[in-house]
Amino acid sequence: MSEYRDRIASLAERARNERESFDAPDTFPDEERSVSYLREGVGDVVSVYIDGRTGEFARFDADEMERMERALNDWLALYARCYGREIETEFTVREVAELVIQTHDLRDTVQLLTRVPDPETRRARR
Repeated sequence: MSEYRDRIASLAERARNERESFDAPDTFPDEERSVSYLREGVGDVVSVYIDGRTGEFARFDADEMERMERALNDWLALYARCYGREIETEFTVREVAELVIQTHDLRDTVQLLTRVPDPETRRARR
């Protein structure tokens, strides 16, 4: 058990509650909500992982890792639903964190991993 246990439990509970209560937007995409899921969901999970792995190394136990990964994948599914897409993902927190460090951009990381929004659609909007 790490010092992050309560924070992880809170993130996991929030993700589960959001997923269970999600109402699809009337029009797609719902950019505002998708960004919220990135920052306050995916970003928070990745932040806990990176914080625990830098400085004084925190050893996350199996339950903590499972909760972080379930929360991460719930947030990613919610993000995709804001674009009218239903996806089931099984990304590890480590792979997402490493890609965030490489790209320096959470939104680009999630788009690369989930293909949501479609890269062609995203390019057309820019």
